[in-house]
Amino acid sequence: MASENKKIRIGMVNFINTAPIYETWKTRPHPENWHVVEAPPSTLNQMLAAGDLDLGFVSSYEYGVRPQQYRILPDLSISANGSVGSVFLFSRIDPKLLDKKQVLLSGQSETSIALVKIILEKFYCVQAEYLIGDVNGELAKTASGILAIGDEALRLSASGEFQYQLDLGEVWCKYTDLPFVFAICAVREEFCEKNADVVAAIHKEFLVCKGEGRKSLESICVQVAPRIPMHPDECYVYLRAIEYGLGERKQLALEKYYNYLIERGEGSPESVPLQFF
Repeated sequence: MASENKKIRIGMVNFINTAPIYETWKTRPHPENWHVVEAPPSTLNQMLAAGDLDLGFVSSYEYGVRPQQYRILPDLSISANGSVGSVFLFSRIDPKLLDKKQVLLSGQSETSIALVKIILEKFYCVQAEYLIGDVNGELAKTASGILAIGDEALRLSASGEFQYQLDLGEVWCKYTDLPFVFAICAVREEFCEKNADVVAAIHKEFLVCKGEGRKSLESICVQVAPRIPMHPDECYVYLRAIEYGLGERKQLALEKYYNYLIERGEGSPESVPLQFF
């Protein structure tokens, strides 16, 4: 059993796509030692892998490459059954013509970096030249395509700067007939073994927040929409399309994504089948 005074480090993605869970979490009482760390998915991945977090929301990719270190908390994800609205390949030319062209990749999500490569190479038969950098920096002015996620993608989409806006969740669904799971909630195996009661309590709290957040979505949108900025009605349409469960079809989708990673030499064969808490 964990010491009551030991800090429990919980990772939370700091984009508004987690708002239905996280904004609800903030309104509820929790033990003082439950400490939330906000960061982009790629940062949370690194922290969880290094043992600087105990559990939390991370890129699906992180579990795919280091599954032996983690267990997945059931029925939690950041996912979409079709269009996700905040993971885009923005392109100045038809994406199917990006062969040998520069595509700038946001470094904020390893899941989306691998996904855009799967879509371009496997589905479109395109071999682009990939660069990782700031999607608002100098490279963005000359790259033919830009992968942006989260709040950055929402802002770029609203700008109307790019002729082509490829919603990666929608493309994945079209080619696989499955939803796409962008993030999962994972717990470190060693923490899980020593603190199962704490993990169970946090898992239960996340599920409560998920349910309560869905009921309070309109008021949450009024609260978080100015961060982009976007109109609360637009925010509502966006967040209605984000899903937070991890049912059977999403588990199949995760395994399909992991099999693509294994095929690419990036993923671990131990990622399939999924291992749950």
